[in-house]
Amino acid sequence: MKPIDLSLIISESIPTFPGSPKPQFITWSNIYDDGYNLELLFLSSHTGTHLDAPYHFVKNGQKINEIQLDRLIGKGILIKLKKARNSPITKSDIILFEKNNGKIPNNSSIFFYTEWQKNLKNENYFTENPGLDSSSAKYLTSKKINLVGIDSPSIDLGKDKLFRVHKILSKNNILIVENLANMNKIRSKEFNFTILPLNLKDATGSPVRAVAS
Repeated sequence: MKPIDLSLIISESIPTFPGSPKPQFITWSNIYDDGYNLELLFLSSHTGTHLDAPYHFVKNGQKINEIQLDRLIGKGILIKLKKARNSPITKSDIILFEKNNGKIPNNSSIFFYTEWQKNLKNENYFTENPGLDSSSAKYLTSKKINLVGIDSPSIDLGKDKLFRVHKILSKNNILIVENLANMNKIRSKEFNFTILPLNLKDATGSPVRAVAS
């Protein structure tokens, strides 16, 4: 399979989580005065397509720079579940997928394609997005899942202000990738993935370049 970029382009116009700052690209040097172009970046570590480290919600959780590379490169299982606004991904949804496609092995990396990414420019993108509910999060935890990715801005439902699923997964050292793009281009149920965050010391998260191949 030709490599597919699963990452949003980060620019000053990218939609950001309510309350988070807009990215800024600040010109610092230019080729005419300094002989080279260079910019400063100001942005949240959870901008665009990004990885949540367990430390994001767990006091002593693993931080971005502590995540082993072999957890970020591997085989992914794609679960396609078209979900409307405020619609949860349930344990029953996952069990139905398993009934049709075989049991999800322990330690797998799971990616959910809900088609929500098409609403990126809409006002409800961050407030009414689909996400996992507690039953599905606990079911994946029972399988010692390595990583859970989704094409919505949060693994939690947009209306869940308590971040229940973030907390369940993070307490169990499960990595979270949010805001994945172009997942409609993945044609198979299994694919190779590479998700590379910046090696940021003690960070809760990082924008990533995510690739399917």
